[in-house]
Order: sequence, then structure tokens, then C-alpha cells
Amino acid sequence: MGLAPYGNPVYVNLIKENIIHINEDGTFSLDMSYFDYAVGSTMTSRNFDNLFGGSRRKPESKITQKEMDIACSIQIVTEEIVLKLSKKIQKDSGSDYLCLAGGVALNCVSNGRLVREGGYKGIWIQPAAGDAGGALGAALSVWYEEQNNSNSTTSETDDMHGSYLGGGFSNDQIREYLDKVGGVYSELDDIDLLPMAAKLISEGNVIGWFNGRMEFGPRALGARSILGDPRNKDMQSVMNLKIKYRESFRPFAPAVLEEEASEWFDLKEKSRYMLLVSNVNKKKLLDSDRKKDLIGLDRLNSPKSQIPAVTHVDNSARIQTVSKETNLRFYNLLKQFQNITGCPVLINTSFNVRGEPIVYTPEDAVQCFQRTEMDYLVIENFILSKEHWAHIVDDSWKDEYELD
Repeated sequence: MGLAPYGNPVYVNLIKENIIHINEDGTFSLDMSYFDYAVGSTMTSRNFDNLFGGSRRKPESKITQKEMDIACSIQIVTEEIVLKLSKKIQKDSGSDYLCLAGGVALNCVSNGRLVREGGYKGIWIQPAAGDAGGALGAALSVWYEEQNNSNSTTSETDDMHGSYLGGGFSNDQIREYLDKVGGVYSELDDIDLLPMAAKLISEGNVIGWFNGRMEFGPRALGARSILGDPRNKDMQSVMNLKIKYRESFRPFAPAVLEEEASEWFDLKEKSRYMLLVSNVNKKKLLDSDRKKDLIGLDRLNSPKSQIPAVTHVDNSARIQTVSKETNLRFYNLLKQFQNITGCPVLINTSFNVRGEPIVYTPEDAVQCFQRTEMDYLVIENFILSKEHWAHIVDDSWKDEYELD
């Protein structure tokens, strides 16, 4: 998804003629001779390499226009399948509402097209739509089928409650840990802490944000997040290279006050799970002829909008709408940032470095804080400054986890 807008769909016909056959109803069949994942240890086979004129890119090597074009082409084919399947489902079922799960339901770009072109009145996507969501399905199966409970959900409710289904930690537990490691910290009530954090972000600082119960699913939703100022044109590269330790092209998501979303993005729906891509509102775009002549990753630093750090090269954004109902504290932080800057948007990315799981415990958060160049860490009502916490150069995480 992230690389596709840098490329051109030059391989679409090649893919359709060789790798995949798509029926009019969206069902499809793959020629498995191009893949190795079912029987081997790699995703694609030598036939795949030969079809695209060379071996697959080696990890950490330079990304070329070829990889960008392949990504773009695969994305186009994926969107075609998703749209055809959804239209067939609607025709057969007569339903005006669609629920999605499965790993492809995490493809926010195709989800955005479904919202715009699918013809449904509403679309709901399970926030842990990948394999991890099977745990939720198993629990629900027992709840309804084995224990005979009734389904009380209505069209007006969302029983995922923001997907904050993980564990949380009290201020007493956090204080005990910080005292144990001898760390310097300040403990503040929200009335003082939230304005302070918002001001620090507005001044160009990057903050680790540890708040309440952890999110369930792959998206950081304001419980285990790294936050920054979306108005800062350099912030995307800074956060990618100095904090996430990943390629500079990877886009960041905007978290926006739900009632302000349509003012900043072409989005009328709620997107509480960061699973919809929509364009930045034209009123917020910058006039620029410079990027028209640029190709590939050279387009990255071209001016785009009033919130350049969360605006992708095609003027799109993967949006999280934040409401009082699901995360009041994160909502109030966004309100404070809006009071200071006039902007109700923050960069929101997962609290981890590339390849690692999202942090869970206060210990995880402090470790990630010290390993990266984050400026401040907020853990519930405690704030830590890098000034008082040593930056530890420790690359062991690169060996412990496979880089994504």
C-alpha cells in the first residue's frame, strides 16, 4: 500500500495473463507455480522472478522503480478483485451493509474504494482482521454457540469499544517500576499533563504515548502510540529514520477529532480503527507544480498539504477518527493540540521500532524510548524526558525479530 503510489501499473496485464485469473464475480484462481509459500520457505518462486525479469529485491537494498511498479500493479489487481467480490455479495444478499475480516481487509486503500464505490450504506471492518482475529472469533463462537447467549448488538453500536481489549497498568504499578529502575520522572494530573504534552508536540518533539488498555490488532489507536506534529514537513522522514528505523517513504497515519474529520479529509464515515484511506480535503492542499515532474521516491519531500507529514504522495491518508466514546484521554490530547495550533490532527504511529511488536508493558515502553530518538515519554500520568534518560545504542532487536 505504502509503495504503490510511487509506481505505475505497468505489470497489471502481465499479472492477469500469467499469475491470476479473475472471474466477473471476483472469484479467482492463482497459478501456484509462481509461489512457494504453500510448500517452501519463501513467498514467491523462481518462476515469479523470471516473469518479472530478475530475482526478488534483497532485504535492506535500494528500492528501485521496478519494485514500485510491481507494488502499484498488485494493488490495482487487488482492488479490482475486492470491488467485484463486494458487488457480487451485495447482489446475492440484498444487504446495504458489509462486514470485512481477513488479512486483505487491512488493505486500507481498497477499503477506501469500497466506501466510495461499493454502493453500501455502511462498511464495518474487524480491527484485528488478520490471523490474530481468529482468537476473537473463537471466543465469540463459545459465547454464542456453546453458552447460548443472545446477540445484543444493534446497528447503532460498536461492541469492539475502540478495540482497547488488551491489558493496562495503574499509576501505582508504573511508579513502582520507575522507582525500581531509578528513573527521573514527573507525575502530573491530566489538567496539567495534556496541555504540556500538546505543547511539546507543537514544538517539534516526538512523544511516546502509553495510555490505558492496549489495542487489539495491528494499528496503534492512541493507547500504544508515537505522536508527532503533522504540520512539520520534515517529521515523516525524522520519525521513520530516527525512531522507527525504517524506509523514509513509509507513510504515517493522521489521528483526527471525529467531528473535524470531514473538514480535513474527504471522509464522512467514522474510521475509528484506522482502516480507511481517503484524500486530504482540497482546501488543505498546497498548490505545487514541482511534484508533477518528479518520479519515484523523489516525490517524497515535495510539498503536499497543510499536514504534509500525514499526506501521502497521492494526497491520501490512512485516517483514524478519535471520539470521546472510545478514547476520551486521547481525544482530550487532540483537543489541547487544536487549542494551541488550530489543527485537530496528530501523527499517530505504533509504539515500536520496525519489526518489533507494539510495546505492552511500562518496561517495554521505556526500553523503546531509550533505544530511539524520541524526545519524551508519557506513561499514564508520568512524563519522562530524554534529557534524564540515556539514549542506549542497542541494535539487538534487529536480530530478535525479522524486519518487516
